[in-house]
Amino acid sequence: MLGNVTLDQMRTFIAAAEEGSFSAAGRKLKRAQSVVSQTLANLETQLGVVLFDRRERYPKLTETGATLLVDARAVVQNMDAFKARAQSLYEGLEPELSVAVDVMYPMNKLTQAAGYCQDNFVHTPLRLHVEVLGGVAQLVLDGSCRLGIIGSLPIVPESLVAEPLGRIQFVTVVSPAHELASIQGLISDTELARHVQLILTDRTALSSGQNYGVMSPLMWRLSDLGSKRAFLKAGFGWGHMPLHMVEKDIAAGELVSIQLHSIPAAEMFMGMQWVYRADDPPGPAGRAFISQLLS
Repeated sequence: MLGNVTLDQMRTFIAAAEEGSFSAAGRKLKRAQSVVSQTLANLETQLGVVLFDRRERYPKLTETGATLLVDARAVVQNMDAFKARAQSLYEGLEPELSVAVDVMYPMNKLTQAAGYCQDNFVHTPLRLHVEVLGGVAQLVLDGSCRLGIIGSLPIVPESLVAEPLGRIQFVTVVSPAHELASIQGLISDTELARHVQLILTDRTALSSGQNYGVMSPLMWRLSDLGSKRAFLKAGFGWGHMPLHMVEKDIAAGELVSIQLHSIPAAEMFMGMQWVYRADDPPGPAGRAFISQLLS
C-alpha cells in the first residue's frame, strides 16, 4: 500500500497541517472539504498511522503526524525542485539574469562574474539589485529576482533553497578622533554601550524584531552601507564593516580598527549564501554566474 502514496496526498496533508482545518485546506486547494477528508483518511489507511486527532472541533497533528510532516515537506520540495530544474533545462537559456545581492558582498567578485557572463551569454542581460538584510530574500521570494546572495540576514526563509558561498571578514572601526580610538587593547561591552553604534536598518519585515550584531542601546540606523561608512569617518559612532570596504580608509588613517573583548578578531566573519526558490532554480547563465563567484 505504501507504494501507492501520491504527491497529491502529501500536498493535501501539508495543506491541512498548515491551514489548521480540512475546510481551510480545501479552500486553499480549491477542493471540497469532503474530498480533503477522504484523501487524508485514505493516506492514513495506506500508511497505517493516524496523522490527525479529530476528537476536537479542529483536527490536530498527532506526534506521528508532526514527524511525517517534516518528511512530506521534504519530498514535495524535492519534487518541485526536480520539476523546476527539468523545466529550466527544457526552456534553455533564461531571457534575463536577475540577481539580488547583499550590500556586504565584495563588488569586485560581482564584476568579475558579470564580465564572464557578458562574454559567454551575450543575449542574456543582467539586472542587479543591491540590498541589505531582508531585501535580498524578499526580491527572490516575490519572484523579482531569480538569484540572491545573502549575508546580513542570518536566518534564511524556509521557502528558499540556500547554498554556501564563502565568508567575508569584518572589522570594527571608528574615526581616529572618536573616544574609542584612544583605548589600548580590548574594549569591553560596557564601554561600547556608552557610545552610539551605527547599524543598518531593514526595509522589509523579514527581520522585524531582530537586531543582529547590536551591542549598544544607543543606535543610529542607516539604510545603506555607503552612508554608514561616511558617518563612521565623520566620527558619529562605531560600527562593524566588511574589511574589503574600509581597508583603504584604515591604511589612510581615516578609520581606526578597534578590538572587542566579546568578539575576537579571528571570529569577525560573515557567512554568505546564494539562494533561490525551489520552484524557480537558476538557468545556465545563473549557474555560470554562481560558479564564477565560487571559483
